[in-house]
Amino acid sequence: MTIPPTTDSTGPGARPTAEEIVSGSDLTGRTCVITGASAGLGRESARALAGAGAHVVLTARRDDALETAASEIRREMPSARLSTVVLDLASLDAIRGAVARITELAPVIHVLMNNAGVMFTPFARTADGFEMQIGTNHLGHFELTRLLLDRLRAAEGARIVNLASEGYRIADVDLADSQWENRDYDKFLAYGASKTANILHAVELDRRLRDDGIRVCAVHPGRVATRLARHMTRADIASVPVARAEAPGRPRPDHGVRTPQEGAATQVWAAVHPGLLDLDGVYFADCAAQPDIADYAVDADRAAQLWELSERLCR
Repeated sequence: MTIPPTTDSTGPGARPTAEEIVSGSDLTGRTCVITGASAGLGRESARALAGAGAHVVLTARRDDALETAASEIRREMPSARLSTVVLDLASLDAIRGAVARITELAPVIHVLMNNAGVMFTPFARTADGFEMQIGTNHLGHFELTRLLLDRLRAAEGARIVNLASEGYRIADVDLADSQWENRDYDKFLAYGASKTANILHAVELDRRLRDDGIRVCAVHPGRVATRLARHMTRADIASVPVARAEAPGRPRPDHGVRTPQEGAATQVWAAVHPGLLDLDGVYFADCAAQPDIADYAVDADRAAQLWELSERLCR
């Protein structure tokens, strides 16, 4: 296995593709598990990593969509090592069943890419009664990651990558009412809270696992043209609290809408780049650490409190 230095086309303003990130890499012998791999950023990440020789376990909620994605990748790369596992992150029982299958396929996991998510959904609850956005985006991945830790430790240098978003700036997690039981539901605030939870999860996971040689980070892919925004109407677009989504002190430069191939670059970089082990911080965009993250999203005490709450909810 060889992983060369990242291409020089990374950094603020750069728009490399995921395929360019792994160009020249040999990931033979590595296994990568990706959630939400049937479309969008997950599928492009799977395509890039499989093209570099990794065994990629694609997971998603629908079996037919998974098989279509795998067939498309195999059509382009006949020798690609791919496996598929149906995974519904909105059900703890389904997650546990999927983990049993994943561990059959992958006794050692080098990369867990928690990529799947929902955005701005109408109010709904998961099979376990969680609010749908934090239940899917955070709690589903929290339980999946917990159940795969032994396989990640076996890799002796694994990576866990949580897909976050600058949308975290819309809202912090309300630790006293994380499941929207005592407030009127706001789909924008609920999404923002779920993305903040993704970052806080990475903060606490990295603290817990760093001594085991496992590094954890959260990434922002940029504005990407995918089906994630399918629940949004034109009125919704006009109603998004954009001011909260700007970096404190200065807005982040707008590099325009990215293709899925470009959007997947940072999460693939975080999964394979050797220098990540020596970097401080857990939040990345444009294949670089982001120092201007809001304090509440990386607060160690809040990250520990969210961990304890998530453990209680997922029992």
